[in-house]
This record gives sequence, C-alpha cells and structure tokens, in this order.
Amino acid sequence: MKERILLCKPRMSGRELEFIKPALAEDWAVPLGPDVTAFEQELGAFMGADHVVALNSGTSAVHLALIACGVRPGDEVIVQSLTFCASANPVTYLGATPVFVDSECATWNIDPDLLESTIKDRISKTGRKPKAIIPVALYGMPYQIDRIMEIANRYDIPVIEDAAEGFGSKFNGRMLGTYGHFGVLSFNGNKMITTSGGGALICPDAETARKVMWYATQARESYPYYQHEEIGYNYRLSNISACIGRAQLTVLDKYLAHHKHVQELYCELLRGVEGITMHCNPGAEYDANFWLCTAVLDPDLKIKGQENAYRRVISGSVGGAAGVTHAANSATTDCQPNSNVEALRMALDAVNIETRPLWKPMHRQPVYKNAPAYVNGASESLFASGICLPAGPYVTDEDVRYIVNSVKSTIDYR
Repeated sequence: MKERILLCKPRMSGRELEFIKPALAEDWAVPLGPDVTAFEQELGAFMGADHVVALNSGTSAVHLALIACGVRPGDEVIVQSLTFCASANPVTYLGATPVFVDSECATWNIDPDLLESTIKDRISKTGRKPKAIIPVALYGMPYQIDRIMEIANRYDIPVIEDAAEGFGSKFNGRMLGTYGHFGVLSFNGNKMITTSGGGALICPDAETARKVMWYATQARESYPYYQHEEIGYNYRLSNISACIGRAQLTVLDKYLAHHKHVQELYCELLRGVEGITMHCNPGAEYDANFWLCTAVLDPDLKIKGQENAYRRVISGSVGGAAGVTHAANSATTDCQPNSNVEALRMALDAVNIETRPLWKPMHRQPVYKNAPAYVNGASESLFASGICLPAGPYVTDEDVRYIVNSVKSTIDYR
C-alpha cells in the first residue's frame, strides 16, 4: 500500500544543522540567545514588521496580546467562531468571556456585518465595548481585514490578527498579521514552517514589544534577586528552536509556492466533479497560502459506505488530531460533519490518506456552551460539509493525483 500521505508533515530545509551546530558549540542551548534575536529580525524583514517577539507557541502569542490589550476578568473579547480552540482559550485564561461571531461564505472568516452588529449589541447589553477583536485566517485564507479594521477603528477596539494558519498570506499585497494592533504567528510542527513548536507576536512599537518580552520571561523586576510585581509566563522561544526557524525561513518562499501549486492542481483535477467544490481565493485582493487545501461536499453527494459512518465509537485521535485525547463515550454528537464527509474521511484513511473535517465552531463546543454567540448558520454549514486535504511540502503531484483518484473512486454514482 502507498506510504501514508499526511495533511501537512513538516520538512527540514537541509540547513538546520548549519545553524544549530554553532549555537551548541557556544552553549546557546537556552531560552534566550543570539539566534532568537536574529530569528525575530529575519521574521520582521519577511513580514515587513519592525517589532517581533519570538515565543514558544501561537497560543502564547494570543495570550500575551490579550494581556497587552488590557483584558481582565469580566471583560469580553470577540472571537471568530470557526477556528481552532487556541484562538479562544487564552481569553478564558484571563477570566474574560469570548463572544463568538460567525463567518461569511466567501472567505469562511469572520463576517464584518455580523461583527459590527455584535459590537453594538454587546455595548447595549453590557454598557461596555469588547476589549479586542480576534479574526482568524482560516486554513490560510485572508479575512476581510479592510472592513474589519474600519469597524474596529470606528469603535476604537484593538484587533489581534490570528494569522497562525496564515503565515505568508496577503491581503492587497500586504502580509496578514501587520494590519491589526497585534499579529499572531505559529511555527507548530504542522504549519508553513516549523521551529518544532513555536510562535511569534508582531507588536505595534518597541515599548510594547519590550513589555511582551518581559511578560514572556516571568516578569522579573531589575533587582539583583528575583522580585515579581506582576504575574509573568515562561513563553520565550528557545535558542535551538530559533536556529531551526532561521533555517526554515530560507525555504519559506519555496514552501509557499508549493502549497499554492498543490491547491491549483486539486482545483484542476477536481474541476467538473459534481458535488465537490474547492475553496479558492474569492478575489484578486486575496492571496492565501493554502496551508491546507479545503473542499466542501454537497449534502446530496453519495459516498460508498456512507451507511457505516458514525457506527463505531472512536477510541483514539484521527484526522490530524494531536496530543492526548479522552476516549469518546458515543459515536456521535449533536453537531458533526455530514455522513458523506465522515464516509469520505474513512475511505481515504483506509488507503493511507490523512484528511480531517473543518474546525468545529467554537459556539458549538460543549466547553463554550454558555458563551454569547452571534450566528448566521455559515460556520455550522461549513463544518457539516467541509474537509481538509493534504497540502504539505512532502505532498507531490503524484500524491495529489492519487488523492483525487481515490476521492473519485469513493463516489457512489447510483
């Protein structure tokens, strides 16, 4: 059987040891070091940003951005609902409440019209503005940042761009993460480039960057002993991880071009296949990195074996899930992908192709069942019908053809 095709397996540049060996020779195997500073500068040059702080994860970057925005217990923060939990969880770390806003169907990202009506309604209900807005570049697709910024500026609410999945994506020729007050990047093991685990926060000015860096290194005061007057965090990127990141940056343009090429090939090979629609750039101003290539299945599309979907209780992680999971106690939930999406996932898994559904909307997650949510049905519809296809640097043209042929072979035309 064909070797398993993963969604987005990281690939080394071939230059990692070139950066790591001098650091080890000089004993820079610590959370701080010259390669961290160099990585921040090189990231800034790529992004067109002057103030970048390298951190140990994108989640840490969201958390510190919220702190820098003054989020406190009892505050509210608007978060795009169709996203991974890391966009929302840091809000709750601070004792604040996420207010979830649904998507629009062109980009699958936060709906600007619904965003503004949500702001108005929260002011009416609470007497206070939300403290921040977090749009998310879902699977690398740019959000309507021009409209989002116009609304945010009018209400004087800072925007924290969650570009964790959108590193290298652009809107109107400008990098995502550089429009808002803060920009969040991720270098997790499955992202466009990796530092094994890592992230970065793009800050508006040098003073803010210094404050973020201070929080990220346990918030120490300048005494000859350890004195702490605020709560800090152990969030800095290690120097060895920064070495990996520096090597990865040397091939970033190549990886971006590869992901876009894979997207184009999927579109070409699936063109004319009834019931399957690839998600593409909705206009000339959008330049997605296509971190993952995504498609929606028409609810009426029939997949072979569809009658067996959700018959078996899953005991481990599937479809790109990582980390330790609790064993499920039922085969279904009250909000899940359509049976044809699950049947396709199962069929492709059987031929060693890893796929997964879209992110489950945050407003339908049990942990956030009591959070305010402003919905229009878009994210639930997308979750019910969407699927993520492999797009990483190891995915070859031959792999894409194999994936597409496997997809076609699962369709029940009867």
